Amino acid sequence: MQPLIEKINMLSHQDIWSALDKLADKFAMSPSAMARQAGLDPTTFNKSKRHGSDGKERWPSSESLAKVLNALGVNFEKHFL
Repeated sequence: MQPLIEKINMLSHQDIWSALDKLADKFAMSPSAMARQAGLDPTTFNKSKRHGSDGKERWPSSESLAKVLNALGVNFEKHFL
């Protein structure tokens, strides 16, 4: 079995955003509703926030991820890896 740290290092920008979209779907929420549920700004997970105006990838913060996972009672390793 691959060590957890190696799995985390392999997560791509697309992997993270896809996992967040799937999580919202799993709970029958929009990404905006999921952000609100976690006490975040409703635009936190909008598709428009995933790339900067220069096309550079923008990643959700670890704090935002932790708040969403805690609010929904989801385990990071089980959902993202």
